[in-house]
Amino acid sequence: MISSLSSPGSGSSPGTTARCWARCSRIRAIKRDEQKGMAVSTQDDNVNALSLGRSFFDELVRPSMEKVCPEALETGACGIFGNGSECFGMDDVHSRDHHWGPRVCILLPDELLQEMDPDTWKRVAAGLPDTFKGFKLEKGLVGTAGLEADGIGAFLTRTIGRTGLPETATDWLDMPEEDIAHVVNGEVWHDGSGQFTHIRSVLLDYYPDAVWKRRIAHWCRYASGMGLYAMRRAIMRQNMPFCFTAFGRTLKLTMELAFLLNRRYFPYDKWLYPSFVRLEKLAPEMTPLIEESTRHDTSWERRIHLLEQMHALLDEEMVELGLVSAHPRFKPHESSGYRLLERGYRELLKAVPEELAGHTPLCDQVFLEQFVTGYVAGLDEDAWLKLLNLEPE
Repeated sequence: MISSLSSPGSGSSPGTTARCWARCSRIRAIKRDEQKGMAVSTQDDNVNALSLGRSFFDELVRPSMEKVCPEALETGACGIFGNGSECFGMDDVHSRDHHWGPRVCILLPDELLQEMDPDTWKRVAAGLPDTFKGFKLEKGLVGTAGLEADGIGAFLTRTIGRTGLPETATDWLDMPEEDIAHVVNGEVWHDGSGQFTHIRSVLLDYYPDAVWKRRIAHWCRYASGMGLYAMRRAIMRQNMPFCFTAFGRTLKLTMELAFLLNRRYFPYDKWLYPSFVRLEKLAPEMTPLIEESTRHDTSWERRIHLLEQMHALLDEEMVELGLVSAHPRFKPHESSGYRLLERGYRELLKAVPEELAGHTPLCDQVFLEQFVTGYVAGLDEDAWLKLLNLEPE
């Protein structure tokens, strides 16, 4: 059955619910550890990687860089951003079993990185302790323990698939939200040249208008035709495995469309809902519907009805934004369901240039996964098992 994300205090606000859920999860984890005879510590449970990393940078990393490579500070950007729950401000005690700890992301102009002595970062790291404020320095996907130094071009390639900003509308269309989110998330505490800050600023200005409309059109098509419609047919045929598949997909696409209408990049699946509840528009009305739809005792017919309500809210917002024209109310079809969003799909396609209408948007974190594939392929068996926390019984 589908578990509820709103079990603790179902009548609470989204923020209160999230805090209650995290607290209850922590209590359950402590009880499990106590049952296993494990030592339990709640020390520093409230520390997050962004604040920890900022102190680490100010107190230790910046002084070490000033001594070893001041030119890196003059032109580089330092902060925490990229992949990882901490980059979205979503890390908690459960995030600490892999790639978590005091660290600083350092991005340099590619030409400077190529000219630097390969041992530079080893000398910077030599001035750092093994732990900071009780937390061990961990090695990330690049760089050394606590220091993730890389070129701007390399970082952009593994996030948005390009070495620089997009130049054409199709370039923009080929950059998934989840990948762009890895460039604009987190915090930048220092940027000597301002180059990375400029890139983040351009991306945060969001997709160009025609690209925005084309992506909305795609999500309208998939949330309705490949989502709600498919779910209705699965229920009619009592194809329960596909009911669950279609329900999860429809819910995901529905929340993602709300991000698009807020002109906000959505993160990858794990943090989609916690980020969704923070949206200024649509989330206040849709969150109670989502929470009810994911309760284990909600019937499939009720889930269909709740999703139809969500799609009606999205459609109303598109009319309000002038993306689609006003229209009469429609009634759901007995077998096809309520394919309201697909009405807007056609209208939106006609509102964009032909080269965009025929170009399918890229979605999911494609470029980061390409990088991770190479990273994992380069690990030995022991390192991979350690990262997965897999130990022989």
